[in-house]
Amino acid sequence: MTFKELGLDSALLDAIETAGYTTPTPIQENAIPTILKGRDVLGIAQTGTGKTASFTLPIIDRLARGRARARMPRSLILEPTRELAVQVSENFEKYGKNHKLTMALLIGGVSFTEQDRNLDRGVDVLIATPGRLLDHFQRGKVMLNGVQILVIDEADRMLDMGFIPDIEEICKKIPFTRQTLLFSATMPPEIQRLSENFLQGAERIEVSPPTSAASTITQFMITVGTDNKNRALEKILREEKIESGLIFCNRKRDVSSLQRTLEKSNFNIGALHGDMHQHIRLQTLNKFRNGETTLLVASDVAARGLDIPEVSHVFNFDVPTHAEDYIHRIGRTGRAGRTGRAFILVTPRDIKYIEAIETLIGRKIDSHTGHNIDKDAGTEETQPRKRSRGRAQAAKRQQTSPDPEGRSGQKKTSAKKGNRPKKDDRRQRANAQGQKEVPDEPESNAHLPDFLLRPPIPTNSG
Repeated sequence: MTFKELGLDSALLDAIETAGYTTPTPIQENAIPTILKGRDVLGIAQTGTGKTASFTLPIIDRLARGRARARMPRSLILEPTRELAVQVSENFEKYGKNHKLTMALLIGGVSFTEQDRNLDRGVDVLIATPGRLLDHFQRGKVMLNGVQILVIDEADRMLDMGFIPDIEEICKKIPFTRQTLLFSATMPPEIQRLSENFLQGAERIEVSPPTSAASTITQFMITVGTDNKNRALEKILREEKIESGLIFCNRKRDVSSLQRTLEKSNFNIGALHGDMHQHIRLQTLNKFRNGETTLLVASDVAARGLDIPEVSHVFNFDVPTHAEDYIHRIGRTGRAGRTGRAFILVTPRDIKYIEAIETLIGRKIDSHTGHNIDKDAGTEETQPRKRSRGRAQAAKRQQTSPDPEGRSGQKKTSAKKGNRPKKDDRRQRANAQGQKEVPDEPESNAHLPDFLLRPPIPTNSG
């Protein structure tokens, strides 16, 4: 089937041809004709299946006739993140170049003033994140009673980010006669309930199982100790032939920390997470897309829907706590017929999450032994920390020696681990005195005070 057979107008077909597309993907082939008929759609498709074009193309076609009024958008597309919203706007610009439709973005990190100005001019297509849209609505800057088409994209991601109450509030402000299109990679019970409440006679379009990974992706598991994850990752990064790689962390603070560590090891790397300013996020993403940076360490903000087609490798530095997120992360590689490689670093504490992932995908993840990671990086079980002889001897003397200064009423220092000076405290004292940093595992007792090294003072019994 070709795009021409889907019923799109000639101006759209010209834009599609200019973009270099000839054959629709399965989700596009099934969704576009249904949307053109004005029916509601419940679309279930994995990331990278061409889902965005499946709703942008028919929306442009349907809005080609008519005119927007000030502060009353004719269509509304809700996205969970700023990056996805920007990407959808780029799709409208690409496919709508032969139409005169107006468009506006309502996302955080951007001035309200410019967004208000765009709304005042009237927009045919409004693309927004839920929180920023409600901010404008409460300020009286946008009205939703003119919305003819509503798109809720990445609905399961909306659920993960806590946006479902906002979605329900927004839906109640839009005319009941609207056309609603809901797209999701998975269908948990909360999303099923949302579809039942706000879709009318929807056609369910499911093009692939939501729990499967693309057959073009080769998956590997690397078992490491918690303290050796950085070394294991660096080793595999140096030995793999990486054209473009994504590294996922569970927490935002770990994204920045890992980026700094890898930069010190001379890797060409950027970072992307939700707390960064919008212009920095877009700049970082563009550098990665353009090949200016080879690696991008990111939180799950980059796991869904971002159009980065030539990622050769995905690395899960942290095992995701939700098994579905593993599917979305590794789905950034092996796209558009290309092959990809996905690695996941697993510590003993991650076993239950790995079991959930393997249950979801219906197979065991192969252990990676090609680079002998375990031997070089070590694990918590194979390389336990040993107490140095110097520290053990000092502790013994400390327990048996009386107070050499004859001070009374003071508690003697215990050699137990819980009362030893912390590593950071000793480092700070050494730095304050201009001394060399105290090592974590001393090889001698030279660091101890003199009074602990002197023999016990004999006690005069007379």
